[in-house]
Formats: sequence, structure tokens, C-alpha cells
Amino acid sequence: MAKLKTSYICQNCGAVHSKWLGKCTECNSWNSLVEEVVEKSSSSKNSLSQNYTPKNAPVFLKNVEGIEQVRFKTGINELDQVLGGGIVKGSVVLIGGEPGIGKSTVILQVCGILSDKNKKVLYVSGEESPTQIKMRAERLNVSPNDIELLSSTSFEDVLSAIESNSYDYLIIDSIQTITSSELLSAGGAVGQIRHVTYRLVEIAKSTGLTVFIIGQVTKDGNIAGPKVLEHLVDTVLYFEGDYSRGVRILRSVKNRFGSTDEVGVFEMSSLGLIEAGDKAFFDKDGMQASGKVICPVLEGTRPFLIEVQALVSASFFQYPKRNATGYDNNRLAMLIAILEKKAGLNLSGADIYLNIAGGLKINEPSADLAVCAALISSYKDIPIPYTTAFAGEVGLTGEVRSVANIQGRINECIRFGVEKFYTNFKDEKSDNLKLINIKNIADLLK
Repeated sequence: MAKLKTSYICQNCGAVHSKWLGKCTECNSWNSLVEEVVEKSSSSKNSLSQNYTPKNAPVFLKNVEGIEQVRFKTGINELDQVLGGGIVKGSVVLIGGEPGIGKSTVILQVCGILSDKNKKVLYVSGEESPTQIKMRAERLNVSPNDIELLSSTSFEDVLSAIESNSYDYLIIDSIQTITSSELLSAGGAVGQIRHVTYRLVEIAKSTGLTVFIIGQVTKDGNIAGPKVLEHLVDTVLYFEGDYSRGVRILRSVKNRFGSTDEVGVFEMSSLGLIEAGDKAFFDKDGMQASGKVICPVLEGTRPFLIEVQALVSASFFQYPKRNATGYDNNRLAMLIAILEKKAGLNLSGADIYLNIAGGLKINEPSADLAVCAALISSYKDIPIPYTTAFAGEVGLTGEVRSVANIQGRINECIRFGVEKFYTNFKDEKSDNLKLINIKNIADLLK
């Protein structure tokens, strides 16, 4: 196949260079030149060739058919929820995450489910040999019925396999290892990643082939390659988690066919990733101790019961320590100041440690009241029963504000056997849960 004519274009100023340079000669920016395919110019800029045949023509919106999305449920409820109800036919899904987080594992498990449903799957790996993939499949008890393996880094090999066989699903592991002979740059370069991804999206939309792309991440936690990679695909999923406990959280940061507020919770085991749900963040058996408080929080639109742990002890240093894991340090300092000012607690000479169990990071303010309750419990050495939950945003004046989706939090508390729920209620009522209204932080001490 003849190579296309390429040029190196600066992504900062748009200057065109015939060869790669470390610094753009026009704007003096470093490492901004990207290899791109040069389109053949037409003899006339304002008119088309007489031999040109249009591929598509405009259609009326009222005449467009195929409104119903064809979804396939994988059977992994956590994954289906993040995808918006299942895999959409003809979509392109990008999955990113740190090495060893479980990207290839969950994709191989999905391949096994798809093959059991008589779907033809092509698994392209540029990092592992077929023997390595088979060993992992046997460990995960994955059915090898209709899974075909292709160990290659050539994009032309992938195109040849797609054209010679009719596949329902295509897996690319990973996109940074696939190179096209149409470009001269090495694998993993920005131009290669963009070119290969664009071709895959084009194939998916024209043939109905569903494509899963696994992407590596940089040290900053972003998917390696150009940001346009995320704009090209339909869905972008990120894996994150706590390696010490094996908890994995799958987040959707882009989804053209569903909500981006959903999360899925998995746990790594010897049999691969298993659905953990909200059990990963809540341990009912270890709750009989001071400084432990239950709090219903929202991850997207989904309520979780989490365990907030606090330790308040006398400090022997001139400057007491304030450390928080999974919680904002600045917000912890603010809540400590509110407890000292509005509740009369003397915490100035105490070391304070706060931890959100399960490796979860809390970003919403609904955990403020639970953090205050945990600090008071540890300070006074009074255990709070696991049948008691707290939720509410605490303001600088000590007032407790109501939080979103109270009814969903109430239902989650009832499901786990919580008997008392402290927050600032409006008109909510429950027959299975005692609702205790808290207007300010001073009421919490009473």
C-alpha cells in the first residue's frame, strides 16, 4: 500500500513543516509538531470534479429512521449501568486507566459473555501474545467460543481481518500500540493515535461494528494521546481505585447514549473483576467504635453508604497535624473551625486524622455533617451505633443545609437497616426510618 503524503503541523500556531523538528520555527513552541496526512488539493477550490460521486446526501429530519438504540446487556450490571443500559451497536467506547487497574481483565470478561451470546469478537492485542491472553482467559473462566485473537501492531492487519470476516465486536488493546503504514511516525505518536482512531470510528459508523478501545494514561491521569481522541469516540470510561483493597470504580466522563453521572463499583479477585456494589464502602461488623459514622453520599445519581472515620488525639507537637484521606483538607480545616466556634469544642491542641473507608474520594458537601459527627464522637470517645446515619452541608455560621436526592438516601439507609437519619429535612417522611431534623451544628451536640 502506497504511503500517503504527510506533513508536520504545529498544534499551537498551525505552521506546516516538511520534517519533524523539536521546536516550531514560527511560534518557538517545543514538541508541538504532529504528523498529519495531506489531502490532495483539487484543481478548483470552488467546484468539484465531474467524476466525483457524493457518498451522502441531505435528508429531512422527519424521514430519519432508526431512532431506537439497539443495546446489548452484558449481564455485568455495574458496567451496563455506566454505559447507560448496555452496549449500543455501532458505538466506539474508550476505556482508560492506570496499568494493572483491570482494563484488559474486564474487557476479556465481556468478550466471554458476548461469545456465549453467539457474538463474533475480534480481540486485537499489541501488547500480549495469544498464549498470554489464553492463559488469562483460562484463569478468568472465559468461554473461548467465538473469540478470535490477533496479536499485531499493524493497523492494516486489523483492516484485513475486518474485511475478510464479519465481526460484531472489535477490541483494540491498546490504541497506543497500533500503527498505520500511511504515517511515518512511530507507534504511540499523536498523529498515529488520531489517524487510527478516526478510521475506527469511520468503520464503526458505516458498518455497525462495535469497537472497544483500551487507552493508556499518562502520569497526570489523562489518557495518553491528543484530547481529540476523547472527542472522536462515543463513550469514555475511566477506571480508578484503591490497589490496597482491590476496589475499582468505573466512571463515565462522556456518553452520547446515556448519563455521565453513573458509576460502577468492582472488586479485583482471583477470578477477575466482580461486582461489589456499595458493599465495598461499608462494614457493618466493625462499627462499634468511637469516631466511625455512616453517611449516605451520591456518586452521580447513585446513593452509597460510606464509612467516615475520624481520630482526635492530644498532640505533643507545637503544630497539631491535620490529615485527610479521601476528603478535602481545606474543608476539614473549615469544619474544625466551625466546631470550635459554634459548638465550643477545643480542638486546637489535638491531632486530627480523617479517612473515607474503601478508597472513595468524596467531592460533594453532603458528608459535612457526618465528618462533624465523627470528630465529636472521637473527641468525646462516644461510639455511634451503625444504625445511625448523618448527611448535610454545614455552612460557616454553623447552619445545616439540606442535600439533594434525600429520598434516595433514605431508601439506601432503610436497605442497610439504618434506624435513625440525621439531616435537615423539608417534607420527607418515612415509616421505616426515624428522621431527626438538624438545623445547626449546636443541635448535633444535644
